[in-house]
Amino acid sequence: MSRDRYVDFLRAWAIGLVVLGHWLITALVREPGGEIRAPELLATVPWTQWLTLGFQIMPLFFLAGGHAAGGSWARARAAGGTAAGWVGARALRLLLPAAVYSGLVLSAVGICSAVGVDPNTLELVGWAMAMQFWFLPVYLLLSALTPPLHAAHRRWGLLVPVAMGAVALVADTLVVTVHTPYVGLLDYVLVWGVAYQLGFCWRDGLLTKRRPLPAALAAGGALAFAALITLGPFPVSLILVTGQTPSNTDPPSAAMLAWAVAQVGLCLLAAPAVRRLLDRERVWRAVRPVGGASMTLYLWHMLPVLILAAAFYLTGLAPEPTLGSAAWWGLRLPWLLVLGVVLTGVVRALRPLERGLSLLYERTRPDPGFSRSSRSSRSSGSWLPWLPWLGLAASVTALTRFATRGFAPDGRFPVLPALGLLLGTTLLTARRRTTVDRDTGEPKEALREAA
Repeated sequence: MSRDRYVDFLRAWAIGLVVLGHWLITALVREPGGEIRAPELLATVPWTQWLTLGFQIMPLFFLAGGHAAGGSWARARAAGGTAAGWVGARALRLLLPAAVYSGLVLSAVGICSAVGVDPNTLELVGWAMAMQFWFLPVYLLLSALTPPLHAAHRRWGLLVPVAMGAVALVADTLVVTVHTPYVGLLDYVLVWGVAYQLGFCWRDGLLTKRRPLPAALAAGGALAFAALITLGPFPVSLILVTGQTPSNTDPPSAAMLAWAVAQVGLCLLAAPAVRRLLDRERVWRAVRPVGGASMTLYLWHMLPVLILAAAFYLTGLAPEPTLGSAAWWGLRLPWLLVLGVVLTGVVRALRPLERGLSLLYERTRPDPGFSRSSRSSRSSGSWLPWLPWLGLAASVTALTRFATRGFAPDGRFPVLPALGLLLGTTLLTARRRTTVDRDTGEPKEALREAA
């Protein structure tokens, strides 16, 4: 089965907007003492919160992820694969680049801490390099839940995302009204899970066989979002703003759910026209490299900000007009262009590492469990099938810690999360595959589908 170019385009489009959005709102200021701080643009210049409607593109990540995972799991299941093997292989594809990235950043944190770098500066840098990590544990959890979610999809179809959305609304109501602790954590899986589940429905034609449905999703989601931010308690910002309560992202709110539904509808409406463009080889050649490097771009896109901060702000060479002024906005264009040039160099420098990770993935991914009755499966030991689940649990816990506290909380090396990620990745790579099905439909570019 050939790959859907439109799904790959969605990944490329989403990663481009994520990178551009993070760069656009990043503001740096050099204090008289020489230290660098990063004022929050969305809080300092409130009208910029409206820009997040265009840059909050994560629903498309989960939609495309559900589309790809649904097809991959359906093929593995049809070939006799096990949930543990499929989830382990899927998780490892995401964790290997994340673990290498984390290891390199943590090594830098350890060195800087040992030589006496200012703890506040180290904490800021550690936060900047981990700000995108919230996506990883959520996506890993949804990947782990794919077998039961897909089983529910096969039985109930569109009723599943409807039910998930209804439960998410109840949970969000409890969070906003009575501030029930921990209930909001469910919404990370439920709200983003709605987009992921709609990916299953999209792949199987449930969203497109009725022509009015995409338009209804787009219009209904947009109207619900407008009502929730004007008549309800929710802010317009779809990115976390410090001190803003309630937030649309921490946890994902009813407004975020409405916006995700609207984005899915718009995505479906745009599909025919975009697919016609992607059929042109010149357009596809421009899109394909971005999709292929999506995980690298997602993980490493804040490194150029640190490079420019060191080159221009620590040295006092960067002009510093008032945040949000016309002069400040005028400097955004060269700022973005220079960051783009630096990131291009970073991506090219990382190509040997990407190739090495692809080879490592092929050699160490968990046994997908094809041919359950095979002798190798029976003789592998009863505890081995649990290795992917244990590795996944340790990795999700560690990544969640990085996402919430950064790589240098309080300017210190995070020993326990670092050990947790090392343990999780080791467990996922400890069991070498014993059988390989060459017709699972998994792409040779092992890192591609993870983002």
